Amino acid sequence: MKLVITIISNKDTEKVLDAVALNGYFVTKISTSGQFLVDGHTALLICCENDRVEKLYSVLKKSVTKRKIKTQGVTSTLTGSLLNSAVDVEEYGAVAFTTDIEHFEKF
Repeated sequence: MKLVITIISNKDTEKVLDAVALNGYFVTKISTSGQFLVDGHTALLICCENDRVEKLYSVLKKSVTKRKIKTQGVTSTLTGSLLNSAVDVEEYGAVAFTTDIEHFEKF
């Protein structure tokens, strides 16, 4: 068994949850927030058989969107610095971590 922990943008949450459920995966949704991109993120905990992980990754890739967003630059003590200007930042569609599960039970 594997546990896939996926962090996605809140903008993609419903689309991802629908696609994952449609493909027969069970998921637990946890609301989270990040430090840099603060628009809101969701963590998904998805448990699946070893041979279904690649299919899950394929479903996730098709269900998320990479975006360019504007975010405020870093603060500076320099007067007239361009560091305070808004900058384009690429927001990835998802980040996924896969780990082995030694024991799994439903109660």
